[in-house]
Amino acid sequence: MRGRGMGLALLLAWPLQALAVPGCMQGLLERLGWRFEVAAVAAPQVHGGAVCQRASLAAAQAAGDLRVQWPMGMEEAERQALLATLLDDPATVCAYAFELGAAAQRATQALQDNPGFRFSGLQLGWIGFGLGGAPAQGWQRVRSFGRGYVPTGHNSRALQAFYSGNVRAECGVGRQVAQLATQRELYGDAAFDAEFTPAELSIGTFLALHGTDSILLGAHAGEYVADGKAVRTSALGRQAFVGVPGFIEHVFDPATLDDLSNQAENFIVVSVGEQAAQALADHGGLAWYDQRNRELWALAQDLSRLGQRYFERLLFERDAGLRAQLAPRYRPVVERMDQLLDDPFYQQFVIYVHPRGIRPIGYHVIRLLDRNPRTPFSIDLALHNLHTTLYRRWREAQLRHCAATGRPGSLTSDNNRR
Repeated sequence: MRGRGMGLALLLAWPLQALAVPGCMQGLLERLGWRFEVAAVAAPQVHGGAVCQRASLAAAQAAGDLRVQWPMGMEEAERQALLATLLDDPATVCAYAFELGAAAQRATQALQDNPGFRFSGLQLGWIGFGLGGAPAQGWQRVRSFGRGYVPTGHNSRALQAFYSGNVRAECGVGRQVAQLATQRELYGDAAFDAEFTPAELSIGTFLALHGTDSILLGAHAGEYVADGKAVRTSALGRQAFVGVPGFIEHVFDPATLDDLSNQAENFIVVSVGEQAAQALADHGGLAWYDQRNRELWALAQDLSRLGQRYFERLLFERDAGLRAQLAPRYRPVVERMDQLLDDPFYQQFVIYVHPRGIRPIGYHVIRLLDRNPRTPFSIDLALHNLHTTLYRRWREAQLRHCAATGRPGSLTSDNNRR
């Protein structure tokens, strides 16, 4: 405990050291999109704006967000104090979400593009690292039956195993890997290797993570955001969702499950379209869509499944030949299902699920009608620390880099990801 406490104290002391280097805090804020100008005002004028609702940082700036006007002759100490408060401003966290979202997109695309990262097949233990075993791909087993691993050597090399190696794991591990890979993309390889200890990047069963130093669910996770039905996240706007983990889970008793390997799907959010964000805000989050999922499930009970992937072909691919085979009495049922699934949330709320890749959430709701037709499914966001502890760690790493180099630029730009 003493070591952890001392480490935390050193971490928190770094921003004070960064103040000694002109431009560190302002440089970081400018990188995130803040613009500063001297004006004939009596006191600082800060306009953060609705940054999380914008499609991009450029759109936020075009709307007049992220602007500060300094009074002429403002004392440097006052200026630095204001900059320090801006680091915690909600608009700054939303501006950071643009960087986080870009990192999540790069990470999930890389994971999707690796055909060697699989779900099914013969494996020994919870996670299978192939014939060479975990050490050959940069990991060390720390729990029996493959239920827990930590990196050995470079953190970036360990994550690269999921980008280009052969690994088998279920979707819960896939979600963990996507979350950690997002941090890799955010920091760049050199900083990712330096900023996190191996134990902080533990992977395995969710239950096993609680007994580790995991930055996701363990001792170093810090402050969680708990917003299961996305009430607060929906009110903030689309960028507040990017990178956030979640899960799609069966509603009825486990006895209703026909396919246990598809009893739930773990995901991270990759992107949210403007219309989907507005729909979530209008309906107050995900609970409204749980009701729509329930209606879709009830309507599906009236249809007889024919062949493999019936609902996927009928409702997602909208196979014209399959629809032509419908008896006339079933066509109003399918029309109502189409109407429900045309909601922007199902079309524009895009998630990554291992091994299905990057797809709109409507695909998964439809797919589960095939896999487990006797239960509807609900959608929740999971506990996360993206906008709290992990944001602060990234921010302090940027300031430490600036203090060490005298340059207020990006830490990532000094480190190649590969």
